[in-house]
Amino acid sequence: MLTSKQRSYLRALSNSMSPTFQIGKGGVTEEICHQIANTLEANELMKGKVLENSGYTAREAAEQIADYISADVVAVLGSKFVLFRPSTRKRRIELP
Repeated sequence: MLTSKQRSYLRALSNSMSPTFQIGKGGVTEEICHQIANTLEANELMKGKVLENSGYTAREAAEQIADYISADVVAVLGSKFVLFRPSTRKRRIELP
């Protein structure tokens, strides 16, 4: 669970990022969750986008993915969301 200070710090880091994954009409699948988990293992922070034809809101998709891969939802803004999970091998982001 992230504190508000940590969440704010991670939101600031994610501002310059472009979305890495898009959730489309296929929805949230196991394959997408595994790809996002691999991305988070490498980068610890990622931004995703939910397309209008997906049938999910950004909050629903972010929470479902976060539950599946044990990550934290940092922010949900419009159709975009930001996820964080510390790497088990090499930590890149030091939280305040």
